Amino acid sequence: MWAFESVFYQIYPLGFCGAPYENDGVLTPRIRKVADWIPHIKQLGANAIYFSPLFESDTHGYNTRDFRTVDCRLGSNDDFAALCRLLHEEGIRIVLDGVFNHVGRGFYQFQDVIRNRENSRYLNWFHIDLGRNSNYNDGLWYEGWEGHYDLVKLNLRNPEVSAYLLEAVRAWVEEFDIDGLRLDVAYCLDMDFVKSLRRFTEELKPEFFLLGEMLHGDYTRMVNYEMLHSATNYECYKGLFSSFNSRNMFEIIHSLTRQFGPEHWTLYKGLHMLSFVDNHDVSRIAGILSNAEHLPLVYALCFGMPGIPCVYYGSEWGAKALKSDGDPALRASFEAPVTNELSRFIARLAEAKKQSKALNFGDFRSIILTNMQCIFERKTDGERVLVAVNMDDKDFTAHFDAGCGMAIDMISGEKFDFGGGSVLKAHRAYFLHMEK
Repeated sequence: MWAFESVFYQIYPLGFCGAPYENDGVLTPRIRKVADWIPHIKQLGANAIYFSPLFESDTHGYNTRDFRTVDCRLGSNDDFAALCRLLHEEGIRIVLDGVFNHVGRGFYQFQDVIRNRENSRYLNWFHIDLGRNSNYNDGLWYEGWEGHYDLVKLNLRNPEVSAYLLEAVRAWVEEFDIDGLRLDVAYCLDMDFVKSLRRFTEELKPEFFLLGEMLHGDYTRMVNYEMLHSATNYECYKGLFSSFNSRNMFEIIHSLTRQFGPEHWTLYKGLHMLSFVDNHDVSRIAGILSNAEHLPLVYALCFGMPGIPCVYYGSEWGAKALKSDGDPALRASFEAPVTNELSRFIARLAEAKKQSKALNFGDFRSIILTNMQCIFERKTDGERVLVAVNMDDKDFTAHFDAGCGMAIDMISGEKFDFGGGSVLKAHRAYFLHMEK
């Protein structure tokens, strides 16, 4: 699967392009802005873009009005198709947000139910109770996603609804040649629908990638040979920033060992979850790390651990925003991309990741662990890489049998000598490619 050897870049199109929050109905080709960022995205080392919702919606993209039409605030279908051709020419894969759990109140079929009630042919597309009322005083009640009644829950057990959504996916492949989907709130989706989506997309396009938004619990409930290829690794997301802020590497290494370690009870060994330090729903990492010098280190852990690394636009140069400031703050528009020391460091991580079978497919084993330092091994039959991080403000000497005398740091290109103890410099991370 191509995604397992890729570096993702996430763009939230409506925010990225500076579109108005409310759908103003004015066709404006803002999506073309992404083309101007292609050199930056390639320089960063990303070779896949995950686009958050971009189809016609009431406001923020997740309240869909029309699954077949690009949001007018972003441009036309032709505008997006042209961008997709350009991205593919530049070797960049395309993953779209599949928002299949719910739609917006402006969705045509839902409006038909409000107008025609029991006479609507779409009545069973949703979870409707005609004997009750809604918060919007519709004269009927319907199920919304987690109590959000601007998000009208679809009845995915209805074959008509399932067929409608699958045909939308077919249209996206035919018109935009997309390479995969990220399924919004995958943990809410009907499992039979997800299985049918997997079968459908496998026949539609070889190696079509399915990523699910998962938060808690056992990810293999949805990530398996019948359903999704990957899920968002929220457990490790929390451990990544919390380990640095609490100066306690045990937290993240415990999570990684639990998920990918050598023990027989390991949860996700051999699977490829999506690794991230922030996204459109949480505070940007630069805004919540206590020590700015740890910013490169948290990215090094993200790229060095098992999984598929994903960088959220703007965070690669240290943009800040807090969840408490509201979603628009997290989904800002930047005039132009910024290249700085952090973005160049992430580019080196991306290059190392893409070139290393061990970093993409290797087993995980913790070797050295203290509150302030960690060294873990990523290993395949043909390659061995030690990921080492020292978050302390002083050098650290690690005494262990490395199994060889020398290594090359894939991040800096420097030689690393294991003789007489391994010195990890303060606030440094290493991807140590070991001698055979």
